[in-house]
Amino acid sequence: MKKILITNDDGIFAEGIQTLAKAFHAAGYEVLAVAPDRERSASGHSMTMDRPLQIKKIENKMLADGFTAYSCDGTPTDCVIMGIDVLHFVPDLVLSGINCGPNLGDDLTYSGTACAAMEGLIFGYPSVAVSLVCGSTSPEKHFDTAAETALQTARWLAGHPLPEGVMYNVNVPNERLADIAGVRLTRKGKRRYHDKITVVRTPFGGEAYWVGGSIHDELHEDTDVWAVAHKYVSVTPVHLEMTSFDSYNAAKETAIEAEIYRGMKSE
Repeated sequence: MKKILITNDDGIFAEGIQTLAKAFHAAGYEVLAVAPDRERSASGHSMTMDRPLQIKKIENKMLADGFTAYSCDGTPTDCVIMGIDVLHFVPDLVLSGINCGPNLGDDLTYSGTACAAMEGLIFGYPSVAVSLVCGSTSPEKHFDTAAETALQTARWLAGHPLPEGVMYNVNVPNERLADIAGVRLTRKGKRRYHDKITVVRTPFGGEAYWVGGSIHDELHEDTDVWAVAHKYVSVTPVHLEMTSFDSYNAAKETAIEAEIYRGMKSE
C-alpha cells in the first residue's frame, strides 16, 4: 500500500492535511493531496453539479514539500472525484483528514471528512477518515498523534484488507502520543444536540437562525464517544449498505407488496 490520495473538509491549507501528507511522504508513500480551497466543514456527501469545477496545483514548496497537491473549488466529495477521474490517480488508500474536530456518533452523517472517505469507498478503494478531537480554539492541537495513528492504520490495512464496502472512521483524542490510553474498536455512538437553534437579530430587525447547540453523548463503553472521552483512539468500521435486513426480512413475511400495490390501483 504505497499510493495515498489525501483530502479533507478543512481546506488544502489546513494544518491537519499538511501534517498528514508530510507524514506519509516521509514514510515513503506516494502522496497526492486534493482538497477544497477553503473550509467546507459539515458539507456531508454533497457533490457540485450546478457549475464547472476548477483545480489548481499548489506550487508553494512550504505547503507541498515532496508531495503533489491541488486545491479544488468544490466539496470534499468533489476532491476525491477530481483526484481519481481528472488527475487519474489510482490510490491504494483514500485518506480523509486530519479533521480539526471530532466526527463521532451521528455527526458522521454531516461530516465532509467522513463522506469524502465514503466517496473513495464508492470508487472501490480502501478508505479511512481521521479526525482529531480538538476545537478550533484548543491551545494545542496534536495533529502529530493523529498522523501517527493514520500511518499505523495504513500499515495494518496493508496486511488486513477491509471487507468490500467498509471504511474506517478514526477519532483520535487531542493528546500527546505518550498519553494515549490505547486503541478501541468501536461502534457508532449517539451524539445529540440540545437547543439546536439560536435565534439572532439581523441589523434590519428581522430574525436569523444559528444552528448548533450543546452536545450530549451517550457514553456506552463500546462506542466511539466513550472511547475518546477516556483517551482511547476510536476505530469504527462503517458500512455503506444501509438496508435494514431485519426489517426487510420481516416485511417479506407480510403482504406488504401486494397490499401497497392493491391500494395504489384502487385509488
